[in-house]
Amino acid sequence: MVENSPSQIFENVPSPFCGIASDDLKIEVSGQRLKVLERGDAVTLAGFESPIADTVPRVDGEPATLEQAVARAAAILGAAHLPVFSGFGTDVNETRAALSLIERSGGVFDQMRAEGGLRNLLVLADSGWMATTLGELKNRVEVLVSFGTDIEANFPRFFERFIWTEETLFGAETSKREIIYIGATPGGAAATAPDGRTPQVIPCDRAQLPQVAAVLSALAQGVEVKAETAGGVPVDTLRGVVARLREAGYGVVTWAAGQLDFPHAELAVQQLCKAVVALNRHTRCAALPLGGQDGDRTASQVAAWISGYPTRVSYARGYPEYDPYHNGAARLLAGGEADALVWVSSLGLAPPPVAAVPTVVIGRSGMRFGREPEVFIPVGVPGIDFAGHMYRCDNVVAMPLYQLRQSDLPKAAEVLKAIERGLGR
Repeated sequence: MVENSPSQIFENVPSPFCGIASDDLKIEVSGQRLKVLERGDAVTLAGFESPIADTVPRVDGEPATLEQAVARAAAILGAAHLPVFSGFGTDVNETRAALSLIERSGGVFDQMRAEGGLRNLLVLADSGWMATTLGELKNRVEVLVSFGTDIEANFPRFFERFIWTEETLFGAETSKREIIYIGATPGGAAATAPDGRTPQVIPCDRAQLPQVAAVLSALAQGVEVKAETAGGVPVDTLRGVVARLREAGYGVVTWAAGQLDFPHAELAVQQLCKAVVALNRHTRCAALPLGGQDGDRTASQVAAWISGYPTRVSYARGYPEYDPYHNGAARLLAGGEADALVWVSSLGLAPPPVAAVPTVVIGRSGMRFGREPEVFIPVGVPGIDFAGHMYRCDNVVAMPLYQLRQSDLPKAAEVLKAIERGLGR
């Protein structure tokens, strides 16, 4: 850290807002204001530079003390028969505190982006996969196949940090790496190789991606495919993709499940994973599911440690029950089964859905609502207002988060613990 009074400049700052957890940012802190000076992108700029807009809790839209807001939240949960908890842009300690409160109140744990994550989790639970890490990708990949995904849309620095790197552990010639996009066009220029080579793009309508995935799997397994096209893509083109992966010393097939928004997308993911397994009979190939914005993977990890399940866990019967359909917050709210909503999100500004039940928001300062919740408690941001930990999208690295400024905003974990204590009285 270098002090430039009255500002401070922090080097090598990790970002809690992006799934790849960039940890090389340079940030200037002037009082309550943050500015990303170097290596920022659309995700990190929005995350770090969003100003503090609310410092005082509100109850029924009116300013209140923290004690009053906590007491009202505890009263709402105490009167509820089935409260649902969602949002969960949180760090490790905040998620632990939330799950403790959920268990104490007999509630349901869900995540705002669970639908995308479940496209991966259902496959992992049913048939497993052979997955790699961002470190292995950086050091070994020769051919990267991106399926139905514009990587730069969610991970603007992905190629800079993991593909076109200057150094690798094993001296790989990164400039010769190949990128193949299936069913998506790159949203930025970073996929272009340093020598000017552009990625191969295989157009395909999103609704036809399951058919393409099935044919890729069949070809990888050596099954004869007599059709000339699959999902509008020439089968010979797909044969070329499989051949290139088979020839590579290390191939990776990646996708962002949140972008595969078509019915039963998990079946397409499963076919990709089967293709990867089949390719490993001939070479080294791995899957890399991308995701994890605003703490998604962190919350799933902590839930799995504590309950045995990563998301959509109900404690209504006094013990954890996993059900990816029945425990969905949107379904419980729409069907009138839930009678309270608690939205926890200290990292992002996404507001809760407008619900016809009492709503408690423990959220980042500056969050705006379609309907004012009964209780809003603005809290500090892990990685800005206090230290913490979060998990990277490959689930193998717990990134430390550092405090960058002093603020009077409470930690979400402290607020959640205070509400739980309120239930005990």
